[in-house]
Amino acid sequence: MTTRTATVTWVQANARRIERQGLAAPMISSPDRAVAAMLAAHAQVSSAAELSVGLRLAGATRTDVRKALWNDRTLVRTYGPRGTVHLLTAAELPLWTGALSAIPAGTGLFRKDARLSADQTEEVLAAIGDALTGAELTIDELSDAVVARTGPWAGDRVMPAFQDMWPRWRQVMHLAGHRGVLCFAPDRGRKVTYTNPGATPLDGPEALAGLVHRYLYAYGPATPQHFAKWLAAPNSWAVSVFAEQAAAGAIEEVANDGDRPAWLVTGDTDFPAGPARGVRLLPYFDAFAIASQPRERLFPGAAYTRALAGGQAGNHPVLLIDGTVAGVWHQRRSGRRIAVTVEPLSPLTTGQLRELEEQVERVGVALEGTPELTVGKVSVGPHA
Repeated sequence: MTTRTATVTWVQANARRIERQGLAAPMISSPDRAVAAMLAAHAQVSSAAELSVGLRLAGATRTDVRKALWNDRTLVRTYGPRGTVHLLTAAELPLWTGALSAIPAGTGLFRKDARLSADQTEEVLAAIGDALTGAELTIDELSDAVVARTGPWAGDRVMPAFQDMWPRWRQVMHLAGHRGVLCFAPDRGRKVTYTNPGATPLDGPEALAGLVHRYLYAYGPATPQHFAKWLAAPNSWAVSVFAEQAAAGAIEEVANDGDRPAWLVTGDTDFPAGPARGVRLLPYFDAFAIASQPRERLFPGAAYTRALAGGQAGNHPVLLIDGTVAGVWHQRRSGRRIAVTVEPLSPLTTGQLRELEEQVERVGVALEGTPELTVGKVSVGPHA
């Protein structure tokens, strides 16, 4: 049952986000449909992405996610929002590449003498696309291919990285992903490989309109500033994008309690009749925890201090109770055994503990292991 509203409360917005992401009840669907519901699944840590997807599906395992990625090719692992590694759906890759390519580029973090010029950037991107077409190359193989197609300047080791220096051309790897000429391929042993997905980006304005629509459907109501933060884009640019969509009648402004006026897709004003209920476990950098705003409502009270790293969502896996963060958790694997430690910020009721045990079982199914639950202090830091 849904109700129509002109003023959207936090409780309503949060309940709808949870419902649309398959967190109210698992979707009986496919990995690519789950990723589409999130828009993108953060995949810097592959196991976290597999768990994000698996927990949104009924009975899904990490093998199902890997099959969708490497066999069915309905998912693509590439550079997504914020220039970080994500799983995207193959069907939406033209939209993503068109939209990400339209975000204004900053000056970069590198010294002026280390940066690529605009012409050099385009030359490197063309070289990457050509080298990876019909091939799966390691980073060293790709580096040799890029330098061979451009010149020694591309191989100058001027980029500080992990107590080493990387060649100049690597500063645009994420941009190559955004342009649709690079994505990850299956690992070759312990070595990461890359290929060209052959994605033709949609026209920028069309792609941005589509991404705003998809974002507001999943995470609205939201402000241009929320959209900018999610993409790591300039606020002024996001304001102009929203203004264009509003002028076209594609989005509408609504009152939004506890925050500035926000936006929804025009006519998309159906919300669940009641608040979010239940206990859920979300892994590192889960899309819901990162994209949902305002953050202080999702991470209330002590959760803001305990579950955020300096205001950065995603560094800690979180425990959700009735739609808000109510603790942190950690899992450590040894063979098939998965030791799960959950630290609630307040004592659990008998019913909540029972739901938590069910969630831990779902973690075990998704990660194809045997979970063991401990309720207690999580003493490890982020990403441990």
